[in-house]
Amino acid sequence: MAEQLAGWENFYVIVGSSAGALIGLQFVVITLIASRPIKPGQGQGAGAFATPTVVHFASVLLLSAAGCAPWRGITGAAILWGLVGLVGIGYEIVVIRRMRKQSLYKPVFEDWLFHALLPLVAYATLAVSAEEARVHAQDALFGVAVAALLLLFIGIHNAWDAVTYHVFTHRRGPE
Repeated sequence: MAEQLAGWENFYVIVGSSAGALIGLQFVVITLIASRPIKPGQGQGAGAFATPTVVHFASVLLLSAAGCAPWRGITGAAILWGLVGLVGIGYEIVVIRRMRKQSLYKPVFEDWLFHALLPLVAYATLAVSAEEARVHAQDALFGVAVAALLLLFIGIHNAWDAVTYHVFTHRRGPE
């Protein structure tokens, strides 16, 4: 496994550090927005749109930590990838239900793409990479890297989208 992971350390350090920093930034933004009055139904919106962003960043952080761990073989890493992939798929089903159930905001195509479809693709890629690791370890490592980057970019997009939504849609009047 050491020779298979050779060269990936920098990738996982960069991606993991980015995910960790973005988790912290997400909490800062939520704290700043929290001073605004809460409207009915906003809790549903958070469960559908804000919490998944933190979950995606945390998944990237976990994958990055696992990528830097001193595994003795690929089996342990593949089991972790598979678990993250399967749990992620299950969580995305919950997110989709929350998106459909919440009444605060009517999701448009971009929302379905970045909050439902692309995360499902990323988590499915992890699950497939876990299975592929038994036969083609190097290809599986690239699959995990693609999934991690996709989740990172999804999180960046969704965090930016949430901030701009709150700034431009729910602007405060003059105090």
